[in-house]
Amino acid sequence: MSEKRIVVFLSGRGSNFRAIADAVERGEIPGTRIAAVFADQPEAAGLLEAKRRGISAHVVPRLPGTKRREHERALREILDPLEPDLICLAGYMRLLTPEFVAAYRGRILNIHPSLLPKFPGLEAQRRTLEAGEKISGCTVHVVDEGLDSGPIIVQRTVPVLPDDDEETLAARILEQEHRAYPEAIRKVLAGLRKT
Repeated sequence: MSEKRIVVFLSGRGSNFRAIADAVERGEIPGTRIAAVFADQPEAAGLLEAKRRGISAHVVPRLPGTKRREHERALREILDPLEPDLICLAGYMRLLTPEFVAAYRGRILNIHPSLLPKFPGLEAQRRTLEAGEKISGCTVHVVDEGLDSGPIIVQRTVPVLPDDDEETLAARILEQEHRAYPEAIRKVLAGLRKT
């Protein structure tokens, strides 16, 4: 059985990347390695973490005036030769074009800080609080052409506490994200191994 290759896309601190990398190192996602990390922000802290772990790290910056398709073309020049089995969006703050999604259909995952289909898109925690929800959480889903609309793989819940603000709720959701993402990757890769 050949080793499965994961590529992680991020834009910021990379805490979900760290959780995935830790799970791989502990053997919780067996037969897998992280082949590379890509960022669209040169100052993304996740890049330093990748380098510290000896993982290939690439910056494909979003240049002013660059269209999404042009950016993705530059990205794919590096990505496609890696032949990733799975692409994990981990705080990657950019929508992918339908063409990119089609090229990796069923093999792109994203994590979102709400219980989808509720509160897709940005500011999910704020919207959760404004709606008076009692339960929130996170969702790992397959990326499709819509906004946070693909098939759900794993969800984890957290209570919304009476004194929560966006920061406290986000911190508790993030703890669950770090558990949910490796679990979802295991499930998806198990399915890929059977095909």
